[in-house]
Amino acid sequence: MAGQPELTAPDSWFARLIREGRAASCIFWGPPGVGKTTLAQLMARAANMPMAHLSAVSAGKAEVREVVDRATREGRPHLLFLDEIHRFNKAQQDVLLPYVEDGTLVLVGATTENPSFSLNNALLSRCRVVVLKPLDAVALEAILRRGVAALASDHPGFDVTDETLAWLARAASGDARYALNALESLFLADASRQWTLDDARAHIGRRAALYDRDGDFHYDLISALHKSVRDSDADAACYWLARMLEAGEEPLYIARRLIRMATEDVGLADPRALTVALDALRMFEVLGSPEGEQGLFAAAIYLALAPKSNAAYMAEKAARRLARKTADAPVPMHLRNAPTRLMKELGHGAGYEYAHDAPDAVTAQEHAPDGVRLEGLYRPTVRGFERTLDERLRWLARRRAELRGEAPADAAGPEEEETR
Repeated sequence: MAGQPELTAPDSWFARLIREGRAASCIFWGPPGVGKTTLAQLMARAANMPMAHLSAVSAGKAEVREVVDRATREGRPHLLFLDEIHRFNKAQQDVLLPYVEDGTLVLVGATTENPSFSLNNALLSRCRVVVLKPLDAVALEAILRRGVAALASDHPGFDVTDETLAWLARAASGDARYALNALESLFLADASRQWTLDDARAHIGRRAALYDRDGDFHYDLISALHKSVRDSDADAACYWLARMLEAGEEPLYIARRLIRMATEDVGLADPRALTVALDALRMFEVLGSPEGEQGLFAAAIYLALAPKSNAAYMAEKAARRLARKTADAPVPMHLRNAPTRLMKELGHGAGYEYAHDAPDAVTAQEHAPDGVRLEGLYRPTVRGFERTLDERLRWLARRRAELRGEAPADAAGPEEEETR
């Protein structure tokens, strides 16, 4: 077994399991071609246990029961390797539970999806979740060299240069299955030659980057882009944006996420950030790929280097919580609409002060329902344009206090507020 040193090291739990000739129910979670099936076969062989291989894409309850019946007839447990286990629905997963519980089956599930989202808790509690990583270049080269030796044993003229093996290992992106399939394609094309790097490149071409638009890898990449922008790392933002585009991500999806970053993480510290993000979306809509993608890079760089504030984002969340809590609070009469005579007679709009009639367009009238405090929902930082907004809020607080005849106490600034 090449790679996965946390499982194959002599003192690892898996190595001890194999040495002791035991098998345990596991969920192997990882990308394609990292050894999930091989690990299951190792367990079955070490434990001298029959192994049944099913795919959740095509199998169902009936196929599982056939394995159970066979194990019952033979009077010994069977190892059930269930590929793509995340494709089983809850009812199908429930069928497995009693047989895993009583030892009729040792279940080894393989999945490329996060099992905490796709498998029910009862099944997860009976299995050990093992996270498998993409294989590194050293492991892949070792696998490829074994492959070359096996193929050359019957065809001595077949060989692959070290440079070519290193390139195949890098091109596989951690996937041993892809690496071996690429090697086999060279063998099938000409089993009596030494394949050089130039020849292999011309034959195999360029592999599409590993990507799944609705899987974990998709969300990991957009998370890396978002956090790079939030942390003001323009180089990393460019890199993760390029990774997504090179992998085939829809540029409009990225543009929408950049718009979100502009409001969530830059906010009013730089009000132009939202305009830049929207302009990038518009540029792509006008030019398309690849020219329009330049706007995405420009926006990502701008957002990364802009001053950061999530104050508007936090104000939204605080306001929504308060709105849900006080959903029945009536609108004050002076703020109500009064389009008809009857509504005016009922007092709608009575006492409303029109701000533009005041010398400085500021009034002291209350805008909250009775008993509801609105102060502090928006707490600006002192970064970028929000420093100006903070000064404006302080001035408004002093002016309204004067209009109410109160002592003009200065409002607390963000540096005096409790950390949120």
